[in-house]
Amino acid sequence: MTVREDRLALYDRVCQACSSLTTRAYSTSFSRSIRVLGPDVRDAVFAIYGFVRLVDEVVDSFQGYRQRVLFERLRAETYEALADGISTNPILQAFQRVYHAYGIERRHVDLFFESMERDLTEKTYDRNAYETYITGSAEVVGLMCLKVFVRGDDRLFEALSPAAVRLGAAFQKVNFLRDVKEDYQELGRTYFPNVDLSRFNAETKRTIEREIEEDLRVAYRGIVRLPRDTRFGVYLAYRYYRRLLERIRRVPSSRILQKRIRVPDFEKAALWLTAYTRHRCNHI
Repeated sequence: MTVREDRLALYDRVCQACSSLTTRAYSTSFSRSIRVLGPDVRDAVFAIYGFVRLVDEVVDSFQGYRQRVLFERLRAETYEALADGISTNPILQAFQRVYHAYGIERRHVDLFFESMERDLTEKTYDRNAYETYITGSAEVVGLMCLKVFVRGDDRLFEALSPAAVRLGAAFQKVNFLRDVKEDYQELGRTYFPNVDLSRFNAETKRTIEREIEEDLRVAYRGIVRLPRDTRFGVYLAYRYYRRLLERIRRVPSSRILQKRIRVPDFEKAALWLTAYTRHRCNHI
């Protein structure tokens, strides 16, 4: 290895560390699931999550700054990184390496940015806008990760894509329910279509929960078909979100806007142990 190659390898390690740190800082539960993936795909998923989190923070946390300018700058820098195969932004550098190594589709990146752009201006959604937003903000992220999980097996990717899409959608919808207080009261957003949160009732809440249950049911059929060394990490995330949905279901609709629902750490530990036991016994 030449000095130049050695320095570039060091730079890539630093960039990868930035993505991993970003994931751990923003989502302890998701990072715990990623850490149990096969070693050759673990860093790739950290890089994907680091990228989507960076963009998400611009549209969610940069109020009071030139949000539109910063968003467009980040979008342009992303496409430059994908075209050039290099970036001075550590998060983008890690992502572009995964993008090229695993053949992530450009249209998935396009759809992701289109959904994130909606967060700059849109506050309410009808059914079509809601589904379009979820496609770009969550479903394509599931497909990016699936590209990594199947390691270039195009037939398996096509077979599992419907399940990956539904899993991404389920995760996003659970997040919407979990974060509804922050989204509505702090950001002024209502993602659920044709829902007046000031009149949010038990029937509306249960309709949303049933929709998520169906997404999870379809997603599970794909999880069991994943390569064994990636299956446990995805299954662990699936179990966590299912438990989070169960806790949300027990909260009356009148309290959804009063507090953010979470899974306690001791339950997370129990979920990990149960999921690992089922994985080891091949009973997922």
